[in-house]
Amino acid sequence: MFATLKTLITGANARAEEQLRETYSIELITQKIREAEGNLKAAKLTLASLIQRQRAEQRQIETLQIRVGDLMARAGEALEGGREDLAQTAAQAVAEMENELTVRRQTLDRLEARILQLRQSVETASRRITDLKQGAIAARATRREQDIQRRLRRHTGGDSPAEEAEALISQVLQRDDPFEQGEILREIDGELAGSTIADDLADAGFGPRSRSTAADVLNRLKVKD
Repeated sequence: MFATLKTLITGANARAEEQLRETYSIELITQKIREAEGNLKAAKLTLASLIQRQRAEQRQIETLQIRVGDLMARAGEALEGGREDLAQTAAQAVAEMENELTVRRQTLDRLEARILQLRQSVETASRRITDLKQGAIAARATRREQDIQRRLRRHTGGDSPAEEAEALISQVLQRDDPFEQGEILREIDGELAGSTIADDLADAGFGPRSRSTAADVLNRLKVKD
């Protein structure tokens, strides 16, 4: 039982989430693009930092190479001048600088590899964001079209404002004309009034009655007998 309830709740939550995502899909697209742009900006800053370190390492290597060349020249002159002690000191310094050069060249190689990889990622992300923005424009246009279609369906479907207006117009057109009804009532009153006067005159012996009574019918039967 609990497993069934858990499954039902999970399904209801999934449907609610899907409906929410559908309702706010444009807002979600905009937010995701904004987040992607933030990530791209951070990647660009990292790339700029790596390039800066690369250039600094390159400058250090170039400086060391100049110093090594200078010391090698001076050590040669010291040997020629019989100062082997100075030549030995210079050679030791050159060895240390060459070791440093080796480390710096390795660092430079790693930086260049990271820069190449990150530059490719940045370019790919930039193209993808451009495509996403174009897709967002198309999505907004589609959403506007869908909204228009929904409004049109409401106006043309059942219980729409258009149908309600048509029903009200039909009701007004079918309603009895109060002026004409008043005229008819006056005609009826006139007819009733005229009949009453005629009957009164007939009762006084002036002309026949306009309406038969039970007494008239009995009199006609007696005459026949």
